[in-house]
Amino acid sequence: MSTTNYLKLLHILQILFSLSYLTTSQQPSTTPITTTTSVLDIGGHELQIGLKYTILPINQNGSSSGGVGVLALEAKNRPCPFYVIQKNIESSNGLPTRFIPIDNNQQVINLSTDLNIVFVASTICVQSTAWKVGGADERTGRRYVMSGGTIGRPGIETISNWFKIERYGNNESYKIVFCPRVCSSNCKIVCGNVGVFNENGKKWLGLIDEPLVVRFKKVLN
Repeated sequence: MSTTNYLKLLHILQILFSLSYLTTSQQPSTTPITTTTSVLDIGGHELQIGLKYTILPINQNGSSSGGVGVLALEAKNRPCPFYVIQKNIESSNGLPTRFIPIDNNQQVINLSTDLNIVFVASTICVQSTAWKVGGADERTGRRYVMSGGTIGRPGIETISNWFKIERYGNNESYKIVFCPRVCSSNCKIVCGNVGVFNENGKKWLGLIDEPLVVRFKKVLN
């Protein structure tokens, strides 16, 4: 083969290779991209729908091994409703909790998913123990986390009852966030981290810049 013919053949092969690359690169991917990540308990297992967990605040030394700084319900200014509080109780892991996602088909709790947080407990108040964010307090202007939330029924009427779990630091550390997406229109939402207000020696949960960092422990009975 002459040099001229060889160069022509090489040029044709280069063109065919380029066309093949462009065709291949433009094909849609057949592999779905999964961005959802499950929330894990302190044992490294996914949080399961229907099971009970305790929410363990993490101490400054990174420990959440039990007893100190557990979450509970307590009356604040009146007998009812109850508010969510962080208490130092050495003999308890806090109230058992269930997480109920907006998607009834979910088997596990995922990050950044709208969900209800419900204490498995009873109170003297004739209302649910599901969490909700209250309106601005008349005295302090703060918004506290309290009981009396509605489970399910996403929409403008239940906008204050939906929370999310977000990762904070390593894989077992999380924060709880109020920033629901259950209302598509006519909803004015002020998002915020669920943290702690220190008031007269008590630690009430509410919306604040600094989040309460937590872990989750499965209740075995």
